[in-house]
Amino acid sequence: MPARDPAREGGPAAYRPVLRARRGELVALHHLDPGQAARVAPVLEPVAAAQGAEELTRLLRELPPATPTVAVDTSVTGGDPLLLGERLGELGIAAEPVLRSWDDDRRLAQAGLAAKLFGGRAVFRFQPYVDVRNAPAATELCRHVWSTADLAAEQMDLLVDLADVGCAAGAARFGDRTRRVLRWARGHPWRSITLVAGAMPANLDELPSDEAVAVERFDARFFAAVADEGIGYGDYGVTSPLRRHGVHHRQLPTLRYATGAEWWIYRWSRRGGRPDDRCHDLCRTLVGAAHWPAAGARFSWGDAMIARRARTAPGAGSPASWMAWSTSHHIAQVLTERAVS
Repeated sequence: MPARDPAREGGPAAYRPVLRARRGELVALHHLDPGQAARVAPVLEPVAAAQGAEELTRLLRELPPATPTVAVDTSVTGGDPLLLGERLGELGIAAEPVLRSWDDDRRLAQAGLAAKLFGGRAVFRFQPYVDVRNAPAATELCRHVWSTADLAAEQMDLLVDLADVGCAAGAARFGDRTRRVLRWARGHPWRSITLVAGAMPANLDELPSDEAVAVERFDARFFAAVADEGIGYGDYGVTSPLRRHGVHHRQLPTLRYATGAEWWIYRWSRRGGRPDDRCHDLCRTLVGAAHWPAAGARFSWGDAMIARRARTAPGAGSPASWMAWSTSHHIAQVLTERAVS
């Protein structure tokens, strides 16, 4: 029997991550098994205006066939949702355009037409503490979006995007307000409602190297505190909601390894020889840690790659491959948590 897809039935997917449309994240998606892929509905963010429909199409060939749907948010980069929908349709990918509050009427109309032509669905990515100040204003904003895009709420998946909740104080401050936002959202007939938040620090360069450093997953804790049944889970994968465009990091071998309560950040510079040796030493340290899963290399494709490099030093990988391994493990961790929640 094929895996049940709640998103196709009008409910939230098990997991809706907001991921950057880069090779690392897309390789992680590509290596999901069919059962996992059917439970993940990613929202992809192009990383630059220059990343147009042709490049995105080439990258999205990495998506597994079992992915139920993919949404692409081109609002920030100004990409054409009609052209992108056409390119992805040629690959057999049903792409949902993403609508934002700041989209002008022309862009809303384009996104609405793309939704009708390429799958019949769209995502409204709503940031309640940025877009509006109260429930009546939120309702008025939605009515404008529905009317201009010529789409009904029943054709849209609502993403309540809180962005950064990277500290306990912030999570506590937004708790009651977010519950009110979710109550407002339930008053409209959206196809699904997903709460999205992130907590990964924007800059890991300030963390110590050559030791595992715990960073709390405040986003997961926040979701558990405020969301009730019927609200889908989303986050920013292993990246920060705070985008630092044009900032270049020191490219040490780095893994962001999720457990139930935290990420363990590994940034490795020791052994001072070849990059292969540093990556080998990092992975060997990780597989010997208490937070290495009982399933070991079988937990995810990313864990298998980490275990392989712990045994030998076949290559240091690259920032894209470290991101792919981290994202692969993170997705498996979230799906495991959602299966027992």
